[in-house]
Amino acid sequence: MASSLTCTGVIWALLSFLCAATSCVGFFMPYWLWGSQLGKSVSFGTFRRCSYPVHDESRQMMVMVEECGRYASFQGIPSAEWRICTIVTGLGCGLLLLVALTALMGCCVSELISRTVGRVAGGIQFLGGK
Repeated sequence: MASSLTCTGVIWALLSFLCAATSCVGFFMPYWLWGSQLGKSVSFGTFRRCSYPVHDESRQMMVMVEECGRYASFQGIPSAEWRICTIVTGLGCGLLLLVALTALMGCCVSELISRTVGRVAGGIQFLGGK
């Protein structure tokens, strides 16, 4: 298989893929913030949470649901800032994955990535990381 990347380009492609995968895993995991509520350990991320309180209608009190899950809707995310963070971080992870997968394809397909495409991909990667 011919490659359109130099040795430096191959290393860049592999590191890009590792960074994109790490960013996506971090985005999907609900362990951004830790704390306690109602005597239980809780954690949450931008759109997932673990051990969260719900109102029990039968007992008329708050009880802790000790499981991880997504918010019921986008509006269920606690604040506008966290909603914006979810969108921006998700877009950033998407851009990083796009560039990383394109670079990995460049390792296998000849003449896929030219100097200009490499520079544009680097700019997109910078934007995704920013």
